[in-house]
Amino acid sequence: MSGARDTFGRLREGVAQIAFGNPIYKLTLGGRAPTALAVVPPDPWPGDATEGSALLAGVMRFAGHTVTIDPNGEPHWRAGNPGWLDALHGFAWMRDLRAVGGDAARRRARALVLSWLDHNAGWNSQTWAPEVLGARVANWIGLHDFYCASADDEFRARVFDSLARQLRHLTRVVPGALDGESLVTAAKGLVYGGYCLPESEKIGSDALRLLERELPRQILPDGGHVERSPSVQLRILRDLIDVRAVLRVARADVPESLQHAIDRMTPALRFFRHGDGGLALFNGSREEEPALVDTVLAQADARGRPLKSAPHTGFERLIAGRTMVLMDTGVPPLPGLDAAAHAGTLSVEVSIGKERLIVNCGSHPVKTGVWRSALAGTAAHSTVVMAETNSSEVFEAGGLGRRPAHVGCERQEADGAVLVVATHNGYSRNFGYLHRRRVYLAENGEDLRGEDTLEPVIGATPQPQPFTIRFHLHPSVQALPTQDPSQVQLRLPSGAVWRLRVSGGTVELSESIYLGSGDEPRRTTQIAIAGQAGAGHGGSEAITVKWALRRERKGA
Repeated sequence: MSGARDTFGRLREGVAQIAFGNPIYKLTLGGRAPTALAVVPPDPWPGDATEGSALLAGVMRFAGHTVTIDPNGEPHWRAGNPGWLDALHGFAWMRDLRAVGGDAARRRARALVLSWLDHNAGWNSQTWAPEVLGARVANWIGLHDFYCASADDEFRARVFDSLARQLRHLTRVVPGALDGESLVTAAKGLVYGGYCLPESEKIGSDALRLLERELPRQILPDGGHVERSPSVQLRILRDLIDVRAVLRVARADVPESLQHAIDRMTPALRFFRHGDGGLALFNGSREEEPALVDTVLAQADARGRPLKSAPHTGFERLIAGRTMVLMDTGVPPLPGLDAAAHAGTLSVEVSIGKERLIVNCGSHPVKTGVWRSALAGTAAHSTVVMAETNSSEVFEAGGLGRRPAHVGCERQEADGAVLVVATHNGYSRNFGYLHRRRVYLAENGEDLRGEDTLEPVIGATPQPQPFTIRFHLHPSVQALPTQDPSQVQLRLPSGAVWRLRVSGGTVELSESIYLGSGDEPRRTTQIAIAGQAGAGHGGSEAITVKWALRRERKGA
């Protein structure tokens, strides 16, 4: 499957090179260029002044890769890994310069835009990819007042001529083969160009109709996005808020489907927040900056408490007292929407107040290659791994192959306590076992209990197989062995102490890594519970490992 995807991608790129990469095509992008914006949309999103200062010093840190250039020099616009190039050519980093403030930051932004114009006038498969192009058009227009203020007429003329050319190309390639977040990003660029550049309203209205058709498919009934990633949820909600803002300043009608999507996505985004304000780490997600999450929620201006359950997206949220548990209880995204998907079915994350306790390992800013293999694998998640095999097949280039065909989930609540029982068959084809996980949170939030059962598929007689249940700990958590080998003491930064008790498996502490934030992995600890399914039973009986996590009171 991965090979077929790669072959199709190369074929499509070859066709695009023939169609768009010749000098004649560049001539077809010419035409009348505007001299000013028809409307100027707001841009409320915060930048990072630290990153902006680094840019002024010539340090460009994008997608886990750092390039240093002369502070007054030009970057190499075509060299770098794909994620780094996407970020460089998307121009969202101009917000970091804006956060620094002052004329030096404005001049540097202008110099880099001018450098881009000098070196990127023609089509390129990477730097003119529709989703990159859509982001760049939106950022150039949205940040216009920052980098164009006090600019001379020649600079402004070049910017607007390029915007018109980029917009013409974007209209020709969208929707194309785009799907998911990439399609929304490209459509956003069309909305910005259509409504903010004079005499381009038809482009904007056509893009809006595209979004109206697409949103009911991408935004599920519970408000979650079809790619099942909290970070994608954040970015798409932000994009839709931007589209709504453009329509408002242009005095155009906001479609009901757009407002409805924003209203549903907002509680779903709150659903994925831990007590520290950051996001859960499922399917390529990262913590994200709490200030940005706060800003997105405020700009959404949509009421609605966080959901308890997101059955269509496939997640459950158990909350009692100061304890919150998030659990992945859904089928992985469909092919084509699974580029960032992880093999973390039935994994859990646990936070106590503002402190994370049990986590998944996260994702590296470089979304492909060995980091993808390691961090998207089941072993990087707080769930069960059978025979060191992923519950979904992970491709280094992105996407999944074999995956669970069925993930079932039931939820019960009584007197403030919550029980979730979920099952997946990701190990049935290779090994003949189902994984069932029961998670119970008591009403006071200080008693969390679980059972992981591996049971033979009906009609199968599977061979005995080793398994490991992993609980990855946040780097701030201190894990201490006890005299009882079946128990581990966990100390949070606040001083609170929890104790994990296990029966049915062998407990061991070992090293792990955490990439929930930042570019560099942080060392942390994992609790690994090992056992053997089918041992001594001819493979015909289920094996259950029970675990309990309880808070310890002083003097108790």
